[in-house]
Amino acid sequence: MDYKETLLMPKTEFPMRGNLPGREPERQEKWKELDIYQQVQKRTEGRPLFILHDGPPYANGDIHMGHALNKILKDFIVRYKSMSGFHAPYVPGWDTHGLPIETALTKSGKVNRKSMSVAEFRKLCEEYALKQIDRQREQFMRLGVRGDWWNPYVTLDKAYEAQQIKVFGDMAKKGYIYKGKKPVYWSPSSESALAEAEIEYHDKRSPSIYVAFKVKKGNSVLTGDEQIIIWTTTPWTIPANLGIAVHPELDYNVVLVNDKKYVVAAGLLETLEKEFEWEQTEVLKTFKGKEIEHVIAEHPIYGRDSLVMCGEHVTLDAGTGCVHTAPGHGEEDYIVGQAYGLDVLCPVDDKGNMTEEAPGFEGLFYDEANKPITEKLDEVGALMKLTFITHSYAHDWRTKKPVIYRATAQWFASIEQFRQELLTAIEEVEWVPKWGETRLFNMVRDRGDWCISRQRAWGVPIPVFYGENNEPIITDETIDHVSALFREHGSNIWFEWETEQLLPEGFTSEHSPNGKFTREMDIMDVWFDSGSSHQAVLEEREGLQRPADLYLEGSDQYRGWFNSSLSTSVAVTGKAPYKGVLSHGFALDGEGRKMSKSVGNVVVPNDIMKQLGADILRLWVASVDYQADVRVSDKILKQVSESYRKIRNTFRFLLGNLHDFDPAVNRVETSELKGADLFMLVKLNEVIEKVKQGYDQYQFSTVYHTIHNFFTIELSAFYMDLAKDTLYIEHADHPARRAIQTVMYEVLVALTKLVSPILSHTADEVWEHIPGVSEVSVQLTDMPDAESFGDVEELKTTWNHFMAVRDDVLKALEQARNEKKIGKSLTAAITLYTSGSVRELLLAIPSLEKLFIVSHVELAGEVNEAPAEAVTFDELAIVVESADGETCERCWVVSKTVGENSEHPTLCTSCAETVAKHYA
Repeated sequence: MDYKETLLMPKTEFPMRGNLPGREPERQEKWKELDIYQQVQKRTEGRPLFILHDGPPYANGDIHMGHALNKILKDFIVRYKSMSGFHAPYVPGWDTHGLPIETALTKSGKVNRKSMSVAEFRKLCEEYALKQIDRQREQFMRLGVRGDWWNPYVTLDKAYEAQQIKVFGDMAKKGYIYKGKKPVYWSPSSESALAEAEIEYHDKRSPSIYVAFKVKKGNSVLTGDEQIIIWTTTPWTIPANLGIAVHPELDYNVVLVNDKKYVVAAGLLETLEKEFEWEQTEVLKTFKGKEIEHVIAEHPIYGRDSLVMCGEHVTLDAGTGCVHTAPGHGEEDYIVGQAYGLDVLCPVDDKGNMTEEAPGFEGLFYDEANKPITEKLDEVGALMKLTFITHSYAHDWRTKKPVIYRATAQWFASIEQFRQELLTAIEEVEWVPKWGETRLFNMVRDRGDWCISRQRAWGVPIPVFYGENNEPIITDETIDHVSALFREHGSNIWFEWETEQLLPEGFTSEHSPNGKFTREMDIMDVWFDSGSSHQAVLEEREGLQRPADLYLEGSDQYRGWFNSSLSTSVAVTGKAPYKGVLSHGFALDGEGRKMSKSVGNVVVPNDIMKQLGADILRLWVASVDYQADVRVSDKILKQVSESYRKIRNTFRFLLGNLHDFDPAVNRVETSELKGADLFMLVKLNEVIEKVKQGYDQYQFSTVYHTIHNFFTIELSAFYMDLAKDTLYIEHADHPARRAIQTVMYEVLVALTKLVSPILSHTADEVWEHIPGVSEVSVQLTDMPDAESFGDVEELKTTWNHFMAVRDDVLKALEQARNEKKIGKSLTAAITLYTSGSVRELLLAIPSLEKLFIVSHVELAGEVNEAPAEAVTFDELAIVVESADGETCERCWVVSKTVGENSEHPTLCTSCAETVAKHYA
């Protein structure tokens, strides 16, 4: 008889190799067949709602690592909530309007924009967007993200647009919407106004000039022969100059330099002396800025008046303390100009070219106009100095080209009118991380009014009509009617139908005595689109609710979706659209650099899934501190793959040793478990509590490290190691073996549930092989609850102490192995010299050979009695020797009893008795 056949070795169909790239798509097909999302929703129906509202990614191009990070984090939360007492529907969404889609079509070479109507072009944009949604949906689903993928919300949907019109109407009704001519960010490359959220900053080289404005009228403070010096890095705005701003409370000097008198801030005089290399200066007069209010200077090129005004925005950070003011090209310039009744002069057109209002520079692109304007200033003797500087400058986030401030007639949402309500709402939200509250609070506190109009074709039209006197018409009647029309027909009718067809039947207005109307042709800012989702989705969709429990996006959305959603929601409802906001950082390469195609350091989610599988990507997300910027590279993913391998192998070991275990028949009652078995259940309970707390607090790295450490330390390196002897050597129904199997079963079920939100594919695969479970998927179960064992502190103290002692023994064994004294640990015999608490501990614990996995253990005298060759620790000294005897062919223990049983000459007496009794 081959005695090795009697060993109860692990038997499982759960494969050692995950082959995730091959198996995950098969599993996802099974989920699709099961309609797992709807099954989960049906199971949890009636529970308290938890709504994580999806911020819509833009429907253009393949998903990137930022998308993957974001969607996987959301999936962790939704999956966990649905397994922990909540009903957690997840409706994904897409943002579909805006310039990138227009640009993608026109750059394709297949669309001649000029040969078609706006409506025809918009239809092509819609078709393109829907194709991009299909493309991205497939990739998001490949990540294992569970959601209502075939019924998402899309900002071009008719019902969505209808609700967006309602939001606009409600804000207009409250007086928050107005049209005005004021400077806004303008992108010549996009030929459209931009919101703050559409601006990013890059370095730009600009001319730096100092210009002298002659005083025309000194108002008894100045004599009229002085020159006021200004500084600017935008010479192209000089033709638009209408004034000079000074701070009312700052001191200013009249300085005599080479028979010329200059007016500058006293606090900057020393700096300017070095800048202009003035060798001899004489301060003729000092006065407060408010004393020269209403002094009139002369425009150096055109000779018109340039009014001196007081402005609190003037500082001594740079320049001269006398600020060049062009109300058509700066927000602060505009504000101070309005206070003094200045015109809003803007001699730059939509394309960024100088107009006839800048005589001598007509037709020049604004940036190209810098040189001739500077030359003209030099020609008239007004240029004091020209240098060049590199500084951070606003750019269009889509085209990556510089933007300008330009005054145009635009539609605005007046943030100022409900700013305090916004700030109050922010304070009522739970922010993770906490600094998010301060960040958004400061943004809202300091922001100007929101420019919501865009001069583009692809977007939701601004639902405003104009009377014959050109007065805007926005009424409940028109808003309700347009909303209803969009719900039925979609917003394209705004560009297809006549104005009369868009108005309510028989509509009249005091602004149009003859019944003639026109309509606004600008579209809304795309941030108004997505920022309306709290009404267009949370209120519109059955089974959802406003406010959402959580918004989760990248940290760039404090100026984007978090901000625009807050603005529209507070304006309409008086409350924030979210109870909590959680933000994450950006995905960087392994060296902490921004990913860039030109650099060649882009990590593509699709490539990772093809090479390693989605669960590796999901495990990476769980392992990092996502609230800061996170790094990803082949090396990092290789480390994650190694962690995954250990987790998978542990699952495989557990499953293999439960092949003959039926929990309904073989399970041992907890009250009958003792020693290491009970200790492992106590440790499992600690893991359950810590992991669930980690999920609740969105600390997924805590979840990862807690589970990973339990797999590798308590399970693999301790319990499974010491359990092998009993599992493989004892007969099938031995009480000790069934006790270990019971613990393994409890551990397996609990850990499969705990890792399910993260390793969604692997957990489902494991679940299929667990004996005795009835659910078709682990997704249809709840998180495990920690079991109460009464007072287990003494047990924990004992076994935590033992594990520390065992670590010392393993170190001694490793040293002996390195010195070639022993081979495997079962070839060793150890003699332990102990003192104090260690001696008490080891005397109380039986079967030390099995626990230390050696062939013989002898407890000798005190530590101070140990021989010189002993490996010594605080209360323990260990002598490792080669065990006497022969190796049992069945249990591999080195024993002097091998051969004592003549019928089984290659077995120790213990194995011989077991074989004779149970396998005869």
